[in-house]
Amino acid sequence: MSETWTIRSVLDWTVGYLGRRGDERPRLSAEWLLSAVTGLSRVELYTNFDRPLAPDELARMHDGVARRGRGEPLQYVTGEMPFRHIVLRCEEGVLIPRPETEVLVDAALEGVDAALARGEGFDDVRTRSDERLRGERQAHKARAEELQASLKGNEDGLLDERKVDELLRELAQLETLGDQQPLGVRVLDLCTGTGCIALSMAGERPGTHVVATDLSPQAVVLALSNRDRLGLADAVDVLECDLAQAVPQELMGTFSVLVSNPPYIPSAVVPTLPQEVAGFEPHLALDGGADGLDLFRRILALAPVALAPGGWLCVELFEENVHQAAELCRQQGGWSHVEVRDDLTRRPRVLVAVREG
Repeated sequence: MSETWTIRSVLDWTVGYLGRRGDERPRLSAEWLLSAVTGLSRVELYTNFDRPLAPDELARMHDGVARRGRGEPLQYVTGEMPFRHIVLRCEEGVLIPRPETEVLVDAALEGVDAALARGEGFDDVRTRSDERLRGERQAHKARAEELQASLKGNEDGLLDERKVDELLRELAQLETLGDQQPLGVRVLDLCTGTGCIALSMAGERPGTHVVATDLSPQAVVLALSNRDRLGLADAVDVLECDLAQAVPQELMGTFSVLVSNPPYIPSAVVPTLPQEVAGFEPHLALDGGADGLDLFRRILALAPVALAPGGWLCVELFEENVHQAAELCRQQGGWSHVEVRDDLTRRPRVLVAVREG
């Protein structure tokens, strides 16, 4: 008789196995893998200890544990990563979002709020939403009218309950389609990767129009997938290009925020990164050149062309080169304010610069 593997026994075995394989946090890894396989939250795992795993769950768990045991990042193994208020799909070949980048989003949202307070605003997202929703409204309205016309009582005077329920659903859907997007500002997100920055900003500030770009075709496809799954197609454009090369010329000079998490690790430091990073994540998204600022210099040159007067430049950088980047901003001129902000571990991480005007 074969052994029954419960959540408890699988969890205990996985913790031991991953610990022996050098995982620094084997219990967290085991919980994350089990949650992905069973669909249960990490808390629910502990209230369902005696639940047996189905054969397909066991097979997927075995594959995930083997991959994690080889040092593959959990985000690639499970295919997802929580980031701020959303969950993003992740895949090998695209940089995994980091908690530090949530601090970058906070800074960029400050730039959005400052622009709104100045009275800046465009109806880009409103126009797109109205165009898309117009057809949906017409379809739901037509179906509701059809249902109303067909509703007739039977010989006992009773209505068709299924049609009544469908009518109520159509009317409720019409109600939700009636909301109009507010005016919002324009944001340019360079090196978008999974789309974590662009999608967070569009979701947390309705009406914001984000143009996100990436040089990697794989990253663009993944960002588009995340965008569509989160229902943000009206608010976020994703373009495959080198920095702002494919951004429509008429938008240049109208962005209230230019935000980026570019490659910023100095080339000599990349091989010294943990194997989980250096061995699996794309070096294209990590290596920033000799001092880590190769791409930042190009972004800095682009910023005055892309930003509106008073616009914010927000960039995540390496703790050992972010102050050098701030000095490059001051040398360039045209900035009314330049500062460096710490990340969650109190390391200098985010450059924030505000254009004059």
